[in-house]
Amino acid sequence: MRRFEFDIYIPAAHPALAGHFPGRPVVPGVLLLDEVMAAARQLSGLEIKVLQHVKFSSALLPDEQAHVLYEVDGEQATFLISLQRDNACVILAKGKMLMRLQNYETLD
Repeated sequence: MRRFEFDIYIPAAHPALAGHFPGRPVVPGVLLLDEVMAAARQLSGLEIKVLQHVKFSSALLPDEQAHVLYEVDGEQATFLISLQRDNACVILAKGKMLMRLQNYETLD
């Protein structure tokens, strides 16, 4: 099993936050997942085949820094996104992905 850890930071000026939601912005879940998947591909050298399951537990606010724990075991990968808020660990999301090697060739 391989384990990776990294942080995600979405600034308040990010264009995706303008309409999500006016007066009380939160980071859209799809943006958070995009950041996780991009880092997962880069760190592991694997391509995401299927995002099997994702559960959001809390919202990430602009200018907060989230921490990601990403583990790969063969073709299976899991991730946990959390942060420290008000002196407590808050779980933002967790999920599972099915992976495959990047730049694979198919046999005809």
